[in-house]
Amino acid sequence: MKRIAFSVGLIVLAFAISIWAQTAASKPYPELNKFDVFVGHWTYEVDYLAGLLGPSSKITGEQTIKRILGGFFFENQWTEKEAAEESQGIEIIGLDRVNENFFSKEYHDDGSMSSGAYEFDGNTCIYTGKFVVEGKLYMFKITDIFAKDLMSFTSKGKISADGNPWVPWIEGKYTKAGLTPKKPPMAGGTR
Repeated sequence: MKRIAFSVGLIVLAFAISIWAQTAASKPYPELNKFDVFVGHWTYEVDYLAGLLGPSSKITGEQTIKRILGGFFFENQWTEKEAAEESQGIEIIGLDRVNENFFSKEYHDDGSMSSGAYEFDGNTCIYTGKFVVEGKLYMFKITDIFAKDLMSFTSKGKISADGNPWVPWIEGKYTKAGLTPKKPPMAGGTR
């Protein structure tokens, strides 16, 4: 009888420790709060400058960024228009606690993908990464500078085909339109 009671006690203790460990581990890391500056619904205008990827063009769009998967990751969905064409995409962002940055993977409705990392310095966020166009690898650096009220930011980016030279690529303005879209997002930005 003592063996049964002891075994049951061990099982209950193991179960309690398991539940405690899951509860303790289920809280998002405090470092994730840095990326909350992007959470919400944004409208934007971006000018693509003439250069490595062709002639200049202008796009307008909307994006919605929110926390997902228990608050450990962020999802960015966007819809944007260039002339009469519309495109959509989705990005998943997570925290790399070893490198102390936020990693990103973007998926676009033309089948293309890009990957990168966000780093913060005060009211500035620098997004660097890579993508492929027509079989050629390009690298990018985008600098976002937030207004003091955090309700808007300007964006300037450079692109390179081989890491040298870097040439101007994009200039944009993003404005926070609220925490949720006024209409359901089709998919939410270039960010």
